Amino acid sequence: MNPPNSQSNYAQPPYNQAPATGFPVSAGYHHQQTKANQEWSTGLLDCFSDCKTCCITYWCPCITFGRIAEIVDQGSTSCALSGAVYTLICCLTGCGCLYSCMYRNKMRHQYMLNDTPCCDCLVHWCCESCALSQEYRELQNRGFDMELGWHGNVAQGSRGVAMAPTAPPVVHMSR
Repeated sequence: MNPPNSQSNYAQPPYNQAPATGFPVSAGYHHQQTKANQEWSTGLLDCFSDCKTCCITYWCPCITFGRIAEIVDQGSTSCALSGAVYTLICCLTGCGCLYSCMYRNKMRHQYMLNDTPCCDCLVHWCCESCALSQEYRELQNRGFDMELGWHGNVAQGSRGVAMAPTAPPVVHMSR
């Protein structure tokens, strides 16, 4: 047993971090983490600051959404596939926001952005075009060339993202 004032060999978690117990983290710790989130680089209603994006998003939101989804998914889905799924959901339900709000949520968590002015689903439900335009501008302001897509940005190195490492060469050993 350790004396009361001696140092333990076990690392202590930082003051504001929950101890690793294997149990779900209480809401108090989650609330502390969300306070450190960043503000969006532009406001939700700043959609008219970029007329080109605003017009594309208003008349054909599947293009804007597809580009956002490709970047947020880090190239695992293509712009065309995401845009097609968005269009299909719009045609079947009339509510593309059912799909696009999930990507806003994913993007917010990737970049630690605040959920302002309200929750993601409500933002997309009330103003789909403004929400998509804000997400598009946020990614542009973070250095992405949205027209290139994920793989084009990686190849160009516009964000300093290194290419995925390749497998090491196979070395054949003989006896």
